[in-house]
This record gives sequence, structure tokens and C-alpha cells, in this order.
Amino acid sequence: MQDRHETGMKTRRQVLGDAHVDRAEAAKVDFDAPFQTLITEGAWGTVWADDTITHRERSMLTLALLAAMGNFEEIPMHIRASRNTGAEPRDVLQAFMHVAIYAGVPKANHAIKLAKQTYAELGVDL
Repeated sequence: MQDRHETGMKTRRQVLGDAHVDRAEAAKVDFDAPFQTLITEGAWGTVWADDTITHRERSMLTLALLAAMGNFEEIPMHIRASRNTGAEPRDVLQAFMHVAIYAGVPKANHAIKLAKQTYAELGVDL
């Protein structure tokens, strides 16, 4: 059985892609190394590695939670990651529609704006 850090790095690379993880690892210094370990083992090695729900479903949940909580800076990264999780633009829109109803239209509106910008950068026709 793989240890949680190894599992986390594997899952993190599957979802975010090698280029993103390589950049994050290259930018890591002693100061933020404990944080990087925390997210690698906790988020990626535990939550994202669990197979109870699919990466597609987890991607949609993550985007909805980010928008609902106003953590907009993470949305473009997770929109890019959705290419690896199987969450299609229509899935992402539905997640943000739920945000509009349950957490507020302004948050959903801003999340949709960020999604449109990110999809445009990726060359995805909407």
C-alpha cells in the first residue's frame, strides 16, 4: 500500500497535471513545505484519492464550494483541472447554478465569469 504522500502526489498529478505540480514543487521553500505536505496528504492523498465519488463529481463539488465560499483565486486552476477529471463545461455551469440558488447570485456570476475567461484561455468553445 502506498503512503499518503505518495498517493497524494499521484492523485495531484492526475488531477492538476504534471506541469502545475512541477511548478508548485519548484516554488516550494522551507517556509511553505509543511503546507505543501498538508495539502498533498490531506486533500490529495485522502479526500481526492477516495473512490467513493468520481474525480468528475469531486471537481464539480470543489468548484461549487470555492465559488460559494468566495475563494475565487482557486477557480481557474480547478477549471483547468476539470479537463483531467471529466467535468465538462456544462457540468461546471450546473455546479455554479447551484451556487446561485444556495449561496448567492453574485458569487455564481463571478465564478461563471472566471470560468468563461479560463475556458477561453484554454481554447474551449462554449
